[in-house]
Amino acid sequence: MLWVVLVVTVLIVIVERRRSRRAVAALERRLEAASRGLESLQQAFSHFAPAEVVEEIIAQGFSTRSEKKEITVLFADLKGFTALAERLEPEVLVRVLNGYFERVSRAITAHRGHVSKFMGDGVLALFGALEANPWQTNDAAHAALAMRSALADYNAALVGEGLPPLAVGVGIHRGSVVAGVIGSAELVEYGVIGRTVNLAARVQALTRSFAVDVLVTEAARDVLDRRFRLVPMPPTEVKGVPGLLATFAMEAFEPAGGGPEPDLPRMG
Repeated sequence: MLWVVLVVTVLIVIVERRRSRRAVAALERRLEAASRGLESLQQAFSHFAPAEVVEEIIAQGFSTRSEKKEITVLFADLKGFTALAERLEPEVLVRVLNGYFERVSRAITAHRGHVSKFMGDGVLALFGALEANPWQTNDAAHAALAMRSALADYNAALVGEGLPPLAVGVGIHRGSVVAGVIGSAELVEYGVIGRTVNLAARVQALTRSFAVDVLVTEAARDVLDRRFRLVPMPPTEVKGVPGLLATFAMEAFEPAGGGPEPDLPRMG
């Protein structure tokens, strides 16, 4: 009888081990599926918020924690696009706009900025918002020049298709903002709040008055690399700004004279 007991015991052990292996295999499949789902969710969410913010939300959960910091804001808007939109078929309009957004977004991210949001045909980009960056204003200026170059290439392609070219105005300002994840548990975005953002938008609007494509404020000018060639514009009254606002049109960057400089105040 002893051998019968041993056989039964061995069979029980074998069955339990098989069950355990199947349970472990099932658990591994569920974990793998969950990991793929989380990765897909993270990739999807990254279209709506910077990767650094997405990782923080995943690690710590949704938080309304905010902080005050000094950043450089770039605001870009297409000139005359409303009238152009009325002449184009909807599918052509969306294709043209998406092509523009794709190109300017690459120019911004290539210079350590990130696109905060698209607003109609406008783009709000931030430099130095996610991490400390002593070259943030230089980066924003280089991004603006890269946007100018990218738009020239894009316009050549549009004209080749028989479509009208685009014209953009860019305003750059540096100042303090309150930055953080804004919204509710259902809908959030990483954004900034403050007069700095409003002023960048108003400076962008001045590009139409001065017939230029890139304008920077005095606060941005004072910390720019001296190799950016700037032309002072007539001081102008701007809503929400006491006194007259000084702005400078950006013509080019002249690399002769050494390597890049950090954002340092101009002397005099």
